[in-house]
Amino acid sequence: MQQPNILYIHTHDTGRYVQPYGYRVPTPNLMALARESTLFRQAFCAAPTCSPSRVAMLSGMAPHSSQMLGLAHRGFQMNDYSRHLASYLGTQGYHTALCGVQHEAPDSRMIGYEQILQAEAGEWWEGGDDRTNAHCVGEYIRCVPKDRPFFLSFGMLNTHRKYPQHGEYVNPDYVQPAFPLYDNAANRADMADFMRSAQIADECVGEVLRALDEAGLRENTVVLSTTDHGIAMPFMKCSLYDTGIGVSLMLRYPGNPSAGKATDALVSHLDVFPTLCDLAGIPKPEWLQGQSLLPVLKDTDAKVNEEIFGEVTYHAAYEPARCTRTQRYKLIRYYDFHNGYVPANIDASPAKDLLLSCGLLGQTRAQDMLFDLWMDPVERVNLAQDARYGEVYNDLSRRLYAWMERTDDPLLHVRHRVPAPLGAKVNPLSCVEPNETDFE
Repeated sequence: MQQPNILYIHTHDTGRYVQPYGYRVPTPNLMALARESTLFRQAFCAAPTCSPSRVAMLSGMAPHSSQMLGLAHRGFQMNDYSRHLASYLGTQGYHTALCGVQHEAPDSRMIGYEQILQAEAGEWWEGGDDRTNAHCVGEYIRCVPKDRPFFLSFGMLNTHRKYPQHGEYVNPDYVQPAFPLYDNAANRADMADFMRSAQIADECVGEVLRALDEAGLRENTVVLSTTDHGIAMPFMKCSLYDTGIGVSLMLRYPGNPSAGKATDALVSHLDVFPTLCDLAGIPKPEWLQGQSLLPVLKDTDAKVNEEIFGEVTYHAAYEPARCTRTQRYKLIRYYDFHNGYVPANIDASPAKDLLLSCGLLGQTRAQDMLFDLWMDPVERVNLAQDARYGEVYNDLSRRLYAWMERTDDPLLHVRHRVPAPLGAKVNPLSCVEPNETDFE
């Protein structure tokens, strides 16, 4: 049996704010893909910050296990790029190609792709216009030799900030800002811009999937669609709330018994690598930390994880935190010496401006947060000090510590802070906006 091609389609900073997850975001091509895929409603990234999230999924390891503790364009990188999915698939006979954005390495050539279809223009975020890259991907799909399977990564800049203006495409008067942001004109307009960005990404998805059909490759191609983490707004990106770690995840492949169905199975991005190995019929490498999702694909009521884990160490600034989440409960724990918000780790936005003007930096946050997600899905009531939840708190604390120990988390071995690589760009806690000039 011929090994399937693998098409990996990914956006930036989208969370679940697309039509298949019930939001009024104009993404009809993703909606059509969802109807032919398994839709994972409870999928979570391993880190709600760009490079650690992507490396986690594409290596099958927690970010700290690969030493990817911060952003690639700021001086962080994997300790071993041979463990990247593209590099591994290359050893298994796949032709590997990248078009557009990657954020796993400071230089795309480090990853091991056999072919880079659209050279990046110097920086990770300058992967070329998404529409141009979608056309490039389409040409590759139509012309790729059929003598061996391909793994193709198509990375889009959308929906990363700076958003395109909504113009005539979305009327902000009828837009609801993303939860938990205040509903005012500035936030509505910003959300309308996000929606326009998502619409552009969706148009690119449509072009690429049409090319797959035109090339006659639909019946031998696994299509994976996801994003890295939550959208670039306060309490989302770089946050361990579900609004930060919750991601869209859709999987289409020939003969999928759960095509067109949604599942509430608790899954992590770490589960993607072993799943693709099973679908491709290739061995799973020994370093993988996730679980294959084949049982869920065969039965959407199946379970593969009792809990998932998430982490932040560095984004623009240092903010060490870890979490564990079961279907019902979530424990978030901060490991820093202060109990305030870190403004450099919140992307610039009208919502951030409003929060800063209202005194966000004068507020404190708890070091431990425990949530009963069935009672409190918006993670508003902290139960860490509630005696009624003492057993739950202790159980999740044990699970979190055991995972950190099992994966050799560096937070267990430092008194002050996990060191950044020599020369890495890290903003101080006093830095209000993430920038490229104010470094520790």
